[in-house]
Amino acid sequence: MASTTKILFIGGTGYIGKFIVEASAKAGNPTFVLIRESTLSNPAKSPILDKFKALGVNLVHGDLYDHQSLVKAIKEVDVVISTVGHMQIADQDRIISAIKEAGNIKRFFPSEFGNDVDRVHAVEPAKSAFAGKAKIRRAIEAAGIPYTYVSSNFFAGYFLPNLSQPGATAPPRDKVVILGDGNPKAVFNKEDDIGTYTIKAVDDPRTLNKVVYIRPPLNTYSFNDLVTLWEKKIGKTVERVYVPEEQLLKQIQDSPPPANVILSIAHSVFVKGDHTNFEIEPSFGVEATALYPDVQYTTVDEYLNQFV
Repeated sequence: MASTTKILFIGGTGYIGKFIVEASAKAGNPTFVLIRESTLSNPAKSPILDKFKALGVNLVHGDLYDHQSLVKAIKEVDVVISTVGHMQIADQDRIISAIKEAGNIKRFFPSEFGNDVDRVHAVEPAKSAFAGKAKIRRAIEAAGIPYTYVSSNFFAGYFLPNLSQPGATAPPRDKVVILGDGNPKAVFNKEDDIGTYTIKAVDDPRTLNKVVYIRPPLNTYSFNDLVTLWEKKIGKTVERVYVPEEQLLKQIQDSPPPANVILSIAHSVFVKGDHTNFEIEPSFGVEATALYPDVQYTTVDEYLNQFV
């Protein structure tokens, strides 16, 4: 049975947004995407908008920075999902005030879709980026808005096509650089699956005021395990070059943006183990594959086959 929960997306044409919008439409939810005039005239966005239209998505004219248009759009729906980019994380306070004024929203999903920002051991500049998301969480809670936070860990499409080798366009076949000792476990999820799990959580009472962790057992790999898996696929051994933490911290300091941001996030995950170094307690979180065992997610093993 199709869901009747109306969902508004803010930032829906962005990298992860478009996958979640698609999942919403395919699940039968009446799906609305807030669209600025500048997005409509942007040729890079037209294939995304065409796909949305083909899926029956409703394009709503409005802007994050136009309060009245935001309130008007929010009043028409039940749930708001923000997938704005990192430059607009702090500006989600505008969504919070519009939701408060509208007074009808059953659930708000702020833009998260990465590490659990309340459980990280990050250095700058990732530290400040995570703190910005945590600040939005506290503002949502202070406003008494019902929420769900989605911690989807790594986007497979970003980290697996080159085995997290900056600048590489394919997984390495000769030499791989591993940050730290390669033992902490990270989680890699295909973007479509992140969309599916997020939409499943929309109406679920078990995910209300909780963090939903997308932590599939078959997608949880240490850097060393990942390289071993890749070696099996290509039938040869790859030289492993390990970067000690001290050296990585210096690299982060010496690198310009955005390289320093990417390296500091990699430090948080691959060295500090921030995806998996804590238990998911029922008091604050739930795990998506446990909640929705029927979802057939793409495994890391399957994902890597396309590059062999």
